[in-house]
Parts: sequence; structure tokens; C-alpha cells
Amino acid sequence: MARYIFVRALDSIPTIFLVLTLVFIAMRILPGDPAIAVLGENARPETIALFRERFGLNDPIWLQYLHFLRDVVTLDFGTSLMKGVPVGDLILRNIPYTIELTIAAMIIGISGGIPLGVWAAINRNKAPDNGFRVFSLIGYAVPDFYLGAMLLIIFALNLGWFPITGAGVEFTDRLHHIVLPAVTLAMLKIAFLGRLSRTSLLEVMGRDYVRTARAKGAREPRVIYRHGLRNALLPLSTGLGLSVLTTLSGSVAVELVFNRPGIGRLLIDAISERDYPVIQAGVIVFAAAVVIVNLLMEIVYVVVDPRIKVK
Repeated sequence: MARYIFVRALDSIPTIFLVLTLVFIAMRILPGDPAIAVLGENARPETIALFRERFGLNDPIWLQYLHFLRDVVTLDFGTSLMKGVPVGDLILRNIPYTIELTIAAMIIGISGGIPLGVWAAINRNKAPDNGFRVFSLIGYAVPDFYLGAMLLIIFALNLGWFPITGAGVEFTDRLHHIVLPAVTLAMLKIAFLGRLSRTSLLEVMGRDYVRTARAKGAREPRVIYRHGLRNALLPLSTGLGLSVLTTLSGSVAVELVFNRPGIGRLLIDAISERDYPVIQAGVIVFAAAVVIVNLLMEIVYVVVDPRIKVK
């Protein structure tokens, strides 16, 4: 197990290096001058020159790249060009909101999607199965930002059950604020995990060892949950990892719709302001999350299926 994890962690290093390089290049080819974006088009030329000199924008590209790699290795993301505060502080201030939104959406998605998928598989080609398939198609088709806007209009503006914007301060207040954003993000997860659970369970239930368990007189719940669902966990673990990644990317739109703080909201604001250090740090955070989730998925594979070996 330890050797397998170590090898997979080493495999992630080239991916991280490639992501860092692409982030750096993308920031330099974006249209617009960050100095002008911060100081305004009417700024004096000498003021712009001093700004570019202060933040190293006049250095050769290769030197900027080396400084960028050094700062990432030391976890020093520099200073925000627009806000004038350390980027690390901005990340630490906003990332808890994105993490709590992701966790809440995944809890709702898992607790809703997998039971619905199992229920649909048990009632294959019956009314519950047909109803779930219609629901899952709707869940796939409706965009996050549209669903979020509809939930805001119905449950926040018209009914007044939930706050319209913000994230709250105290624990109960934050729970109250996170319900609508989490449900918005979870709808796609419920549809995806439900269909995956249904498909995986139906495939497993047709295998020989399931028929043998039934022939020996095992009760149907035991056959389904002990022999069926347990052996359908490998594709489900893959689906869970993909759901976490899509939840992270979907949090950007949801944070904008609900005016919540978070890494996605911070990143969008930084792009509009041409704030290079904040953009670079935000993309790196998302890239690191992808690498970590993929590594956790590899670990889950080994736990679920011990036949997986390091080659």
C-alpha cells in the first residue's frame, strides 16, 4: 500500500509542474496590462513604470518564471496587485467557504444519489426506475447557475425561507446560508451518482456469484447490499472522485450566483482585475485539489480492490 501511494505521488509531480508552467504562460498571454488595470488608463507613465518595476513585470520572462517557481515551492504567492495584501492571506480567508460548500454538496449528493440509484435498480423498468431516469435527465440538463437563480427566486425572494446572499458568521447561520448553494451543486451529483449506482448494481446483480447466493437461500436485502452493492464500489469510487472535481469547478458559478465568498469568486474577481498573483494562486489551488483527489482515488482503488498492484 505505502509503495503504491509513493509511486502515484511521484507520478503527480510532472503533472503539477506542467500545470504551473501553463498557469504562468496563460497569465502572460492574457490581453491587457495589469499595471494599467490597477492604476487606471489615466495613470502617469512614470507611475506605471514604478509599478511594473516593483512587481517584477519588467524582468525577462525566464526570470519571472524562475521567481514564480521559487515562490510556489516556498508557498509565497506574492502580493495582490489590486488589494495590496498577501495572496496567501486571501486564499486562507476564502478557501474554507469553498471547502464547506463542496463538503455539503457531496454529502447531499451521496446521501441522495446512491440510495436513489439502488432503489431504481431494484425496481428496474418499473415506475420508480422510470421516474428516476426522468429526474436524472433533468439533473444533467439544468445548469447550476440557472437552478441556483430559480431556487433564490422561489425560496429566498418569494418564500423568505433562506438568505439571499452571503455565507453567515456563526455555525447555525452558516448552515442556513449554505442550504441553497449546496442543493444547487448537489443536483448534478445526485443525478450522476444515482445513474452510476443503478448501472453498476444492475451489472453486478447479473453475475454468477449473485445467482449462487440466491440459490443458497440468501435473503434479497443481503444479496443486494452484501454481494451486489459491495462489489459495485469500484466504479462508484471513481464516480465519487469525479463528483468532487465537478463540485469544485461548479462552485465558481454557484459562488457568483449566491454572492458567496470563496476561491471561485476570488478567482473571477482577479481575472476581471488582471491581478496576476491572485489568478496564479487560485488556479494552483484548484490544480492541487485535482491532484490530491486523484491520489485519494488511487488509494480507494487499492482499499476496495486489493488485486490492484504497482507495476
